[in-house]
Amino acid sequence: MEDFLGGIDDPNHREKMEEMFTWIRQKYPQLDEVIKWKQPMFTDHGTFIIGFSASKKHLAVSPESYTITHLEDDIVKAGFDYTKELVRFPWKSPIDYALLEKMIDFNIVSKADCSTFWRE
Repeated sequence: MEDFLGGIDDPNHREKMEEMFTWIRQKYPQLDEVIKWKQPMFTDHGTFIIGFSASKKHLAVSPESYTITHLEDDIVKAGFDYTKELVRFPWKSPIDYALLEKMIDFNIVSKADCSTFWRE
């Protein structure tokens, strides 16, 4: 994760991302941290749970399109811009840990018996 974080130019953005990763590590110690396709991800028993990327305007949270569809009402209520594959958390706003927790919890439970990295 350090190489990824080191590539974030804005120190405030890097600090926010570090805080979020620390929160995930503390809340979900069973998850493994990996870097794939140059992006930090958290996995559970070898299956993808959530991934992240950074742009100038936002932190992109990628929980898989299935999860976005399932939590679409929560994402809309929270006021976030999103696509089929990611939710944009603006740097200027606090991280929505409640929404992040819903995404992670949903994926952990719904992928408990998943034997592949991505959903099939």
